This record gives sequence, structure tokens and C-alpha cells, in this order.
Amino acid sequence: MRAAVHTVYGPPEVVAVRDVPRPVIADTDLLVKVHATTVNRTDCHYRAASPFPMRFLSGLRRPRATVLGNEFAGQVAAVGAAVTSYEVGERVFGYVEGRFGAHAEYLAIRADGLVARIPEHLGFVEVAPSTEAAHYALSHLRKAGVMSGQDVLVYGASGGIGTAAVQLAKTLGAAVTAVCATNGLAVVSSLGPDRVVDYTAQDFTRDPRRYDLVFDAWGMLSYRATRHLMKPSGLFMSTGPGPHLQNLYRLPLQPLVRGRRVVFAPPKFDPETVQYLAGLLATGRLTPLVDRCYTLEQIVEAYRFVETGEKLGNVVIVVDAADGVVAPTDD
Repeated sequence: MRAAVHTVYGPPEVVAVRDVPRPVIADTDLLVKVHATTVNRTDCHYRAASPFPMRFLSGLRRPRATVLGNEFAGQVAAVGAAVTSYEVGERVFGYVEGRFGAHAEYLAIRADGLVARIPEHLGFVEVAPSTEAAHYALSHLRKAGVMSGQDVLVYGASGGIGTAAVQLAKTLGAAVTAVCATNGLAVVSSLGPDRVVDYTAQDFTRDPRRYDLVFDAWGMLSYRATRHLMKPSGLFMSTGPGPHLQNLYRLPLQPLVRGRRVVFAPPKFDPETVQYLAGLLATGRLTPLVDRCYTLEQIVEAYRFVETGEKLGNVVIVVDAADGVVAPTDD
């Protein structure tokens, strides 16, 4: 089968499409023919082993997982002898971070793992980017205890995690202010936030409103810079440690702090969460935003684009050419 393989760490050019053996499934596994997958920040970090501590997850000297890709949409090609929950030909999507393997024509996944059926009216490209970013966003919103009537600010609202956070916060009943750059205003507005702020045109930190949660989906802000935006009991959450690791320095003090606090949310993902996301997809309450599609043979170009930091939403890799998606031509 064709797969995007990397055997050393480095820039996008270390990845090459090669023929590799098809996965052999166990009795409890599904073999999935992958139609679509994504390239996201997680893939980039594992491919480059950057920052350096990533090597404790990815392998100290060389990659443990030579085929990356952590989310997929496809069809069941075979089922293990003990599997009764899925049948050959069913359309499924899911998440395989840790094992990875979605940047390939086939992958194996446990039938009782992070996999669910694709809603009937949705296609592979639409569903492929529905797990990685969404589960990070959902983990933060649940940790914060976001509920109806609360006020949430999402910074970096045009990225994969940001676009998911805006929609998920709305499903929880929050009033959402989405902060993004000019090029994201139209698409972010289409996701249904209550307000959209262009941070290139105005200083959003001067916003007179106060929030129960300030969520930095880009991992670029500091608690100090946004503290005044929070209500007296408000939370600051981020997908990164902030400039010069500022947000991490506050963690030892948090048990002693009353009022405004920094909180980190270790991502939690389980089969129930996949089914929850499938329900949101089916009802249209979650619609992953797709910026561009590339073919598997163009995965190096996809990595390059993701690492520009300019993507709006998600970047999809079309593995099965029969799906007929034309990949973009860079200007």
C-alpha cells in the first residue's frame, strides 16, 4: 500500500510516499481503507521532534511511528474474527494519535476504540478533520465547566482547534467572542459566534467585556496579558505554555490562588467522546472547517502550508483519488 513515511526527524522534505506492507489486524480490529486524513500541528511536532521534549513521546533518536496521521475517514475493508459491531463496507471515522498510521491507504484500529460511523449525509473529506482539533477544544471546555449563560473568548478562532472551540462552546450554551485575523473573519463568522473581533484592526485586550473563560487556541498568549479580561472567578486556558513558558510558571501557585486562575486541560479522548462528536456532526452542530485539500503525493506541500500558520481550520489529505478532490496549486 502507499503511505507517507519518515524515518528521520526534520523538515517536511523528510516525508516520502512509499510502498509499505498493509497492516495485519488482530481479532478485535478493523482494517480501514482510508479515503481522507489530515495534516495538523500534532503531525508537524512529531515529524520534526520539535520542541525537543517531543522525543520522549516520538522516540529519542528516530521516529517510533514512521507513518503519521492521527485522524481518518474511510471504509471498513475487513473485520477481525471477534468483531460484531461493524461490517465490511461501513463508513467510519476516528482518531489514532500515539499509534498514528492514517497517512496511508489502510490502517488498523480496535473496533471498540476511537472510531464511529460517519453520518449518512456527510462525506469523507467533511468528516476526516472532526476528531483531533475537536477533542482538544472539548477537553478544555469541559475542564472549565463551560455552561449555558457563560461568556467565553476564543483567541485563534480561525485555526483547527479554534473553529471547533467556537462551535462546541455554542453547543454548551455559552456566549462566544471569537478573535482572529482579517483573513478569518468571514469563515469564523459563519460558525455562529456572538461576536467576532479582528485582532489586527483593534487591540482585543482592551475589550470592556469580561469573560468566564479566555481560551487561547493558538497557545501564544500569556495569563498576564489577558488577566483583566476575566471575571473575578474567570479562567485562562491555553493549548501552549505561552511566551517564555510564562503560563507554566504559575501552575505551582494555583492551589493557593483564589479568583482568576490558569488551568491546563490534559486531552481526554475515549470512545464515548467519538460518539458524542458523531452526534454533533449528524445534527450540524459541529462542522469542521476545511481550508485546503491535497493528495497523498502532495503531503510535503501540505506540511509546508500548515507550518506557515496561515491555515483556516483544517488541511485534508485525500488518500483515495477516486474521491475526486482537486488539490490546490500554491500561488
